[in-house]
Amino acid sequence: MRLGLGIAAGSDPGQLAGLASEAEDLGYDSIWSNDNPAGDGLAQLSAWARDSAHIHLGVGVLALDRHRPEAIAARVSDLRLPLDRLLIGLGAGFTSSPLRIVREGVAALRQNLPGARIAVAAMGPRMCRLAGEVGDAVLLNWMTPERAAWARPLVAEGATQAGKQPGEVGVFGYVRSALGPGAGDRLAREVSMYLQVSHYSRHFEQMGAAPTSVGIVADDPSVVAAEVKRYTAMDEPVVRVLSHRATGDILAVARAAIGA
Repeated sequence: MRLGLGIAAGSDPGQLAGLASEAEDLGYDSIWSNDNPAGDGLAQLSAWARDSAHIHLGVGVLALDRHRPEAIAARVSDLRLPLDRLLIGLGAGFTSSPLRIVREGVAALRQNLPGARIAVAAMGPRMCRLAGEVGDAVLLNWMTPERAAWARPLVAEGATQAGKQPGEVGVFGYVRSALGPGAGDRLAREVSMYLQVSHYSRHFEQMGAAPTSVGIVADDPSVVAAEVKRYTAMDEPVVRVLSHRATGDILAVARAAIGA
């Protein structure tokens, strides 16, 4: 099973630059940064690109209500991000027409940045199908292993309808993971932020899982890798570290998840 490592973007991309080479050495296939008003995801990828040789670089995700496709393309060019290693995650953000916004956003980004690989953020059935139709990959979010298994055929359905070959659209997914003292509290804090958004609260209800059970919480590092391996419906689970921003804390989760 390939694995990705996911880390929250911060105000200083250089602070976490060394994690890309560390993840590369541990055997991770990709390293991902989120993007938020306080943390520039593409700037973080730029720092990682300079500090690594071959690990794939993912941003998950750039919300299309904050980022115009032509601006994304210009920023990728300005930062000299390597397209052969790059996976650009796009999401609808807070819009009233998410399917239309994503469809148009993917098309516009392909026009402005030929050769880019695009991952579509998805949770619901229609967005999963759209991800299969228009994306090179899907980035699932807040899913149990069972829900990921539910989502995968929907992605494949959209891909087939678009004339793609089986397996052509990669299935990635954030698996929030916390280790050691206070791990449960870190997951609960993360959940509480998302529950303030209606479509996330609906998602948890439809999934039928307690929000604080969606992820990995462990006191013992030795159990983390086995928990990650339960996500067999994903081609590449992305271990989204919930930890203090200290590099050592992040690497402890990274090592545990990959069994190092």
